[in-house]
Amino acid sequence: MAIKPNFERYNTRQLLFYTRRAFWILIAWVIISNIMFFYEYITLKSNGVLSSSYDFYSAVMANLIVAISAGLIGGIVTVNLMERWLRRLVFWKALLYLIIAYTFTAFLVGSFGSIYITSEDLGVPFYSWEVLQQTLYFFGSWLFIKNYIIWLFIVLVTLIVLMVNDKYGPGVFPDYLIGRYFRPKHERRIFMFADIKNATGIAERLGEEKYFNFLKDFFRHIATAIVQTRGEVYQYVGDEVVVSWKMKWGLKRGNTVQCFYSMKKIIAYKAPKYLKKYGVVPEFKVGLHYGTVMVGEIGQIKRDIAFSGDVLNTTSRIQAMCNELDVEILASKQFADIAYKLPKGVTKKELGKEKLRGKSEEIELVTYLKK
Repeated sequence: MAIKPNFERYNTRQLLFYTRRAFWILIAWVIISNIMFFYEYITLKSNGVLSSSYDFYSAVMANLIVAISAGLIGGIVTVNLMERWLRRLVFWKALLYLIIAYTFTAFLVGSFGSIYITSEDLGVPFYSWEVLQQTLYFFGSWLFIKNYIIWLFIVLVTLIVLMVNDKYGPGVFPDYLIGRYFRPKHERRIFMFADIKNATGIAERLGEEKYFNFLKDFFRHIATAIVQTRGEVYQYVGDEVVVSWKMKWGLKRGNTVQCFYSMKKIIAYKAPKYLKKYGVVPEFKVGLHYGTVMVGEIGQIKRDIAFSGDVLNTTSRIQAMCNELDVEILASKQFADIAYKLPKGVTKKELGKEKLRGKSEEIELVTYLKK
């Protein structure tokens, strides 16, 4: 039976995420562009290369037009497309598409700047034949070729930063750079264990290769929900993913609980594709808890940030109780009491005390319901 989910392609949270990222790309590229421009201007002026006919104002405005155009097109469209290609295609094909898209964008953005400055220099309308002819000559100039190469490098670095940030989770890569966890330290964290229901039965039905692709698609699709709620993927264990939040980000705007519901919406939206490709739509259950863990860098060959503490074991046990209590999401009351900011339309329901496997004391549990 086909599933027809009520799903908005982009909700407010998603739009804010992409808008915020586009904004910072725009700011960064404008700053880089102005640094390069003024460096060249000061160098040329100090060496007496600039003639008296040089129009500083027109040059500054042309540079701003190019920088802002590049930042808007790059931040909103090009970078998102390129990032998608790098995720979904083999590297050589993604790189080919990336260069083609970048080249098209470079010519488009270069046209804006060249048309403006040529129109100002000649004192004629921007649509005149003289302006268009000079713009065509500009694309064969050393200035365009130099900028093409420099900005190709900037675009690649931007993509690498975005991919590394997605790989480690928001804020984790900077933690590596500043050595935040070089020495182990205690830190309060929120954890979510998400596990696919009936994974063994699905694996037997699909076979090893198809099941692997099934897991790959599932983890790829829910990644958006994790990143947009400021979560950090700690590890993938078989058909389970462990997500962690710093307390500030996990509690803000109900991010932790929202992550679960965003994951459900994404999978519901992708349901027809799962049915067509695998004959089954992944269902999952999650457990939530928080507490103090020891966190630090570990490993020599494959360096990683590792967590250690009873909170991880407890979270895993809470998630395992979902089947027994017939719920999809289960959290400790300890977590629910501090996570009082919930997503719109979500309420909590107390389930009382339960004995977790391997634990001597009972723990109070809650689930969440969405209207």
